[in-house]
Amino acid sequence: MFTGEVVSTRFGDIQVQMSVVDGTITDAVAVTYPAVDAKSAAISASSIPTLRSETLAAQSADIATVSGASYTTTGWTTSLQSALTQAGL
Repeated sequence: MFTGEVVSTRFGDIQVQMSVVDGTITDAVAVTYPAVDAKSAAISASSIPTLRSETLAAQSADIATVSGASYTTTGWTTSLQSALTQAGL
């Protein structure tokens, strides 16, 4: 398990934790995510599963921005990149 840095966004913090097996990302989850209000919580709930699947498909932080969740996407990719760096990927 590798945990990325906490990234502050306009709507709250996001932090990604990923699992790696034999150099392959096998899972990625948001351990902290924007949920300071109902709208932020709804955006996180709908965008994080997409960000997870994009990460697993790309095997990198080079993923497309989720429509309507640009701050969450930027926070996710920044935190994910720091976890990737820790993992040596």
